[in-house]
Amino acid sequence: MRFGLLYQLQLPRPWERDSEERLLREALEQIELADRLGYDHVWATEHHFLEEYSHSSAPEVFLAAAAARTKRIRLSHGIVTLSPSVNHPARVAERIATLDLISGGRVDFGTGQGSSQMELDGFGVDRAAKRDQWREALGVVTRMLAEEPFTGHKGRWIDVPPRNVVPKPRQRPHPPLWVGCTARPTIEAAARAGLGALALSFAAPEEAKEWADLYYEVIASDACVPAGLAVNPNFAVALPFMCHRDEETALDRGLDGAQFWSYALMYYYFLGRHRPGGSDMWRSFQEARARHGLTRDPSGAPPAPGSPEARLAEMASLRQGIGTPEQLADLVRRYEAAGVDQVIFAAQLGRNRHEHICASLRLFAQEVMPEFAARRPARDAAKRHRLAAPVRRALARREHAPTDIGDYAVGPELGA
Repeated sequence: MRFGLLYQLQLPRPWERDSEERLLREALEQIELADRLGYDHVWATEHHFLEEYSHSSAPEVFLAAAAARTKRIRLSHGIVTLSPSVNHPARVAERIATLDLISGGRVDFGTGQGSSQMELDGFGVDRAAKRDQWREALGVVTRMLAEEPFTGHKGRWIDVPPRNVVPKPRQRPHPPLWVGCTARPTIEAAARAGLGALALSFAAPEEAKEWADLYYEVIASDACVPAGLAVNPNFAVALPFMCHRDEETALDRGLDGAQFWSYALMYYYFLGRHRPGGSDMWRSFQEARARHGLTRDPSGAPPAPGSPEARLAEMASLRQGIGTPEQLADLVRRYEAAGVDQVIFAAQLGRNRHEHICASLRLFAQEVMPEFAARRPARDAAKRHRLAAPVRRALARREHAPTDIGDYAVGPELGA
């Protein structure tokens, strides 16, 4: 079991002149503390134009700042949007490799397609094409990270001539690959491609067990054909987080932020009619939260999207990472028994306070993490033994015929 932190860089209105600067500074202080306390990963999202919900539009810069402040925590993209009109594959490869070098080989490379209409329209991405664009771009980026030189690619969405993309990462053939997942089909697709699964929906341990069982069943099957040059068999879940010795205090400090996270997702993906620069989502959340079951007692059946039963289960899941050390230790044991490899905590949510987040990180590290750290070596060894042969067979199924570029060369333009 590993423990990570997820940063959306949420910033509810109203804003002051220094609000974003303070947000970034406090987040980096939290990561620096987490590094000292022994947390394993920090995950930074990539979102664009999603006011209040996520001001994390340049995660490569944010993670580079974190690299300079830390020594051991892994610096993880969760995720990089791979549609070429958002991020050209060569620029992605260059940034990933540079971050891997300056961090001493601590990068995890999570990828995704982008999803909200606010983002896709902003970059002219066709929703119907985004999955194919992601798949093509992932193959190109991993080759750029590993090939010397990259022998070129001419596809439907990407056309790049032979070039030696520099620098190369410290981790060879490339940093561990992940993909963001929100439902069973994408988790199965992650396993078929040999990618780590970032289950970014709110999955309770019982649901996570079904997903993890499916994921590892596919990893071990003939259906696994790696999208990259290595297999990263890992399954992670994300949860809101706040820890205090008193349960009610933990809920006081963390539940509003968790529920704002849920509301913001509904707002941008299902319900909202957003006026760029003019809407106030925090105020909308306060006005509408009771109608959506986002209260201390969500016993009333909430409306669509989703069935009342599914929505009530989601409301309950928003609370499960918020509680006492004893409650959180029991929760993590259930995830561990379910086959989950990493729990990723989102504490920087809504208006959660910096000092409460730092106190939670300290308490959880002191009271909960040692139990799981003690079991880690044996569990890691058993996992490596169990998956060694399936991973070898998966890599053998990967087809990649080297391209001979002969005496290809690029000369100066005449008259330049």
